[in-house]
Amino acid sequence: MSSSALPHDDVAEAQTMRPTRTPAFEQRLAKRYRAERNFRRVGLGAVVFSVAVLVFLLGNMLINGVAGFQRAEVEVTIDFPTSGVTGDAISLTAPSAMQTLEMQGLPDIVTFFAEAQLGKDAAAEISPDAWRDIATALAEDPDLITRSQSFNLPTSSALAAGLQGEGPPAMQALAQGLDKEGKLSRNWDMGFLSRSDATSPQAVGIWGALKGSMLTMLVTLVLAFPIGVLSALYLEEYAPKNRWTDIIEVSISNLAAVPSIIFGLLGLAVFLALFPNLRSAPLIGGMTLALMTMPVIVISGRNAIKAVPPSIRDGALAIGASPVQVVFHHVLPLALPGMLTGTIIGMARALGETAPLLLIGMRIFVATPPEGFSSPATVLPMQIFLWSDEIDRGFVERTSAAIIVLLVFLLTMNGLAIYLRNKFEKRW
Repeated sequence: MSSSALPHDDVAEAQTMRPTRTPAFEQRLAKRYRAERNFRRVGLGAVVFSVAVLVFLLGNMLINGVAGFQRAEVEVTIDFPTSGVTGDAISLTAPSAMQTLEMQGLPDIVTFFAEAQLGKDAAAEISPDAWRDIATALAEDPDLITRSQSFNLPTSSALAAGLQGEGPPAMQALAQGLDKEGKLSRNWDMGFLSRSDATSPQAVGIWGALKGSMLTMLVTLVLAFPIGVLSALYLEEYAPKNRWTDIIEVSISNLAAVPSIIFGLLGLAVFLALFPNLRSAPLIGGMTLALMTMPVIVISGRNAIKAVPPSIRDGALAIGASPVQVVFHHVLPLALPGMLTGTIIGMARALGETAPLLLIGMRIFVATPPEGFSSPATVLPMQIFLWSDEIDRGFVERTSAAIIVLLVFLLTMNGLAIYLRNKFEKRW
């Protein structure tokens, strides 16, 4: 109905109630729109800044880390038939093959052929443990003993630095001369992922620390996740609401904010007192980190349980389910994705911790990978900390490479947890 069809009083009232776009109103409206646009720009700027910082960090790690996955090597040809080294497939693949080849003089044989092909000065810059690479190659292929074979042997840190234009001028000249002859080069060091710690950056590897991190995180997860989930279920579904429950809840919230080194002191005072022979073992490290991770899992688990609608519980009880069946068949499956989110956060924090592990002795030099949960071990963050404290530039590159391995391990662990969270996620 048009306004002309309305009575005169109704038309006057409609005109009075109709909003008028006065200049003041237009000014306020433009100010609100301008504030919204500025807020969007600030938000976009924050996102761009965060992404830029992340790209810079990852780019810096990748640039330095690529060099950490390489090492300087010289090419030396060993003529085994004339070298005097003997052996067959059985002896060369036996557990004592390394000692047998050492007794036959393999280190001196390598030095002899290196001096003949590279010169005495260059041969002196070959790593003292380079013969072990040849012994390993003989164990993998015993037929090498019957012919000549070229090997890329690791050099000393000084010659590796000279290849990069660093160090004394004499060493730089030696490295440049070998480089021009095609006898010295930087090659991908796949053994970096299979060796353990060493005193030379040319011989170090990350496998010992990586395996120690895996064992420690496994102990942490096995202890923290089930205990944290069951604690959250009890506090939210069964615990009476009284003063003691309030004290427990406040204590758990406070534990989640306690500095990690306090948990290291607890592990030192309790776990090492009970198991003094397991110092620096993944079992003790995992138990210590589990104490630190558990409050985070309990808090996130309680919040996930609270997010389950009461109608789910009422419906299950209405069709005859027992309280235990309601919790484990209905509430827990719906709350599990939220619990896994808290677990991801807690495990990611535990993976990067060094302070608690310092106090239980995991700051040690481990030349062999741990054989089990009770063997001496170190972890990736601790290995990175130790290498970053070295003066040799080669360790700086290895540190960046170890950080890349740590990030890949963290992304893999988080990716698996996110996959499980999405798999168990249910909608209602």
